[in-house]
Amino acid sequence: MLSQTKTPLLDTLWEYANKPHAPFYTPGHKLGKGISSKLEEYFGQAVFKADLPELTDLDNLFAPGGVIQEAQQLAAEAFGASHTWFLVNGSTCGIEAAILATCERDDKIILPRNVHSSVISGLILSGAIPIFIEPEYDPVSDIAHGVTPHSVEVALKRHPDAKVVMVVYPTYYGTCGDIIAIANLTHKYNIPLLVDEAHGAHFTFHPELPIPALAAGADLSVQSIHKTLGAMTQASMLHVRGNQIDIERISRSLQLVQSTSPNYLLMASLDAARQQMAVDGKELMSRTLQLAQEARSRISKIPGLSVLGKPYSSAKTFESGRNKLGKKSSVFVALDETRLTVNVSGLGLTGFAADEILEEKLRVYSELASWRNVTFIISLGNTQEDIDHLVEGFTTLAKMIPSSLIPISSKDATFDIPPTFLNKGDKRIATKPHSFSIKKDNKESGVIKISPREAFFAPTQMLPFEEVVGHISAETICPYPPGIPVLIAGEVVTDAALNYLLKIQDMGGFISGCTDSSLKTFKVVKL
Repeated sequence: MLSQTKTPLLDTLWEYANKPHAPFYTPGHKLGKGISSKLEEYFGQAVFKADLPELTDLDNLFAPGGVIQEAQQLAAEAFGASHTWFLVNGSTCGIEAAILATCERDDKIILPRNVHSSVISGLILSGAIPIFIEPEYDPVSDIAHGVTPHSVEVALKRHPDAKVVMVVYPTYYGTCGDIIAIANLTHKYNIPLLVDEAHGAHFTFHPELPIPALAAGADLSVQSIHKTLGAMTQASMLHVRGNQIDIERISRSLQLVQSTSPNYLLMASLDAARQQMAVDGKELMSRTLQLAQEARSRISKIPGLSVLGKPYSSAKTFESGRNKLGKKSSVFVALDETRLTVNVSGLGLTGFAADEILEEKLRVYSELASWRNVTFIISLGNTQEDIDHLVEGFTTLAKMIPSSLIPISSKDATFDIPPTFLNKGDKRIATKPHSFSIKKDNKESGVIKISPREAFFAPTQMLPFEEVVGHISAETICPYPPGIPVLIAGEVVTDAALNYLLKIQDMGGFISGCTDSSLKTFKVVKL
């Protein structure tokens, strides 16, 4: 067993940063001596002294044999992996590499429709064909969750030639599906389970949190260590467990999507974050859970507000987040209680409007706003003062809203779910070899006419909004966060998708991926 108190990469980097020498290598600021005076005033010089390239004793990210290798081995042990790779281009590059390492052109990959946009990038790079499954939708909370084992099993039976299954666990809202059962299914078919666990890096370190993906049987997990732990923004990890994944192919794939000039500050922050959690993780997570539970309890008592809570069946099926699951299940089987989602529709507000008021007038900044909800990440960096400020913000918000306002109508209850989840039997779905139509008995989504890769490289044209319905999108367009695509390259454009995007824009949401940010024109495949 390795000593988890060590930080080999961080220590070596700091030693080099403080070693007197004449630097004739990149970067050009030379240990911070050439940075602008404003940068030095704002951030000091120490951080720039440690902004170093791949010097001999600092190892090489793409062929590690020294301190990076040692740091990655320590991380693998801490997170329960066989192999771990440090990622400096965020979880995005880890997701892309995972797909590249397991799929070739025209290979089928089964995945939920509410994937992150990085998955679509992976499909474009690899040429893989998506077999989309609708996520479970909860009309009470108005949130799309994960996919069920039944949906995965039906997709596997219909597509026994699929090469891999990918799931999102947890979702942006902290909800967790029955990943143990899904892992068992994929292994029954002798294919790997890939998990976008970007928001679940902390699960390993406390028994009251949901079971980590690797411990549940997943073969590969990508985690954003910066999202819920103490690493710097963009610093992430890719973990593999078992022998379903080709290790060498992961390494080769990462070389395609990672920078050849990796930032050592990011990698050192991964080393330090791992050490912090391996040594003090349980204590830190206990405190974080306590703060989150306090926030949940206090906010749920404010009139007009409701808080996303544990699933009704969780006590029977997911005791302490770690035991094997029973046969019964709700729309999700476990909840990361450090993720706080507040439904504000009882105040007659959209989540976007509430978020704007909280930010601009009450100095409370959320992670995500949607049609009915505002979502907050409570992590090891939050304090009691933060929680008090959050509760006070919502208390003030509730008092600001006149009681005469009419709450959001129940007819809008499905707004949060992208319209593609609801378009069963869309008659514009193609019947060409690489298109996959939908049948109502299996929840498999399908408006893909050509592969995302084909659409990306096809000749394109810009069409006005009024003429774009029925054409094939050449862009992947999504509100961000959470970065879940509403239109995917290769997908037929529908009225529902366009109306959804317009409404998100009208409500103040940010839409990425579109060439024309005004949404007056769209890029489509030229027929």
